[in-house]
Amino acid sequence: MENANFTDQFLIAMPSLEDPNFFHSVAYVCEHSDEGAMGIVINHPTELTLGSVLEHMGITAQAPVEQVPVYNGGPVQSDRGFILHSSGQRWTSTMQVSEAIAVTTSRDILEAMATGEGPERYLIALGYAGWGPGQLEQEIGDNAWLTCDADTDILFHQPAERRWQAAAGRLGVDLSLLSGQSGHA
Repeated sequence: MENANFTDQFLIAMPSLEDPNFFHSVAYVCEHSDEGAMGIVINHPTELTLGSVLEHMGITAQAPVEQVPVYNGGPVQSDRGFILHSSGQRWTSTMQVSEAIAVTTSRDILEAMATGEGPERYLIALGYAGWGPGQLEQEIGDNAWLTCDADTDILFHQPAERRWQAAAGRLGVDLSLLSGQSGHA
């Protein structure tokens, strides 16, 4: 797995991955290099909505965003917001991940979303998942994760509760047929 790059890939948690931060999760890898990896969990909604986040930040919503869910993106910096979105416009702090997907962390994108001027497709998360140098490769080698190319339909349109199975389905894997127990021969 040397020189593998998982940027713009989905990480699909194997049923045996019991860490509560990643149980039955799908993470979108925003960046992967020799220095480590950063991803955002895309299928663990919180009780928060975009409307409540905007209200907390003192931004008045003029667009129907009150019920847009906010996801638990991972255990690192869980008080910081990350918006995965379709490419096109750039805001103050935007990192282009692929031709189709970018991630932004600045207030100006939220202000644009509040007025209906934000990106066409987006997912809002608090926090991210981080891996140190070689850690993600080790976890993949230990069969904690499956990987596949990201799919914008799964990311932006599939209901959260279906994303884990849908991502695995891209590989032809039915996770319900896999055991969460590891065995020894």
